[in-house]
Amino acid sequence: MKATDITEFLNSCNSGVFAAQVGRALSDVAAGVIDHGKKGKVVLTFELSQIGESNQVKINHKLDFAQPTKRGTKREDTAVDTPMYVGPNGIELFQNDPTAQLFNKQDTPVRAQEV
Repeated sequence: MKATDITEFLNSCNSGVFAAQVGRALSDVAAGVIDHGKKGKVVLTFELSQIGESNQVKINHKLDFAQPTKRGTKREDTAVDTPMYVGPNGIELFQNDPTAQLFNKQDTPVRAQEV
């Protein structure tokens, strides 16, 4: 099995919303660190469990961050599940290419008339 493409993986988690949340958290925490001179923290957690007896896994992805503020910290966390397939290309959202041609010209159920 190939290694999972991490960029594609993160963009597949919760249909890209998770990647946007991570980006926002990193920016906010970094700004808080610079503005207030205190340490900040961003934690990503992934828990995987098999779905039935299939080659699918349920991925619970969690974002937890602490942004420094003037008088303390602002903390937020979020967790969502995304089902994905495990295959030869690693962990992917789709088992097959959903945009691939379903039939070749010879096997089409209805043949188009050429003009």
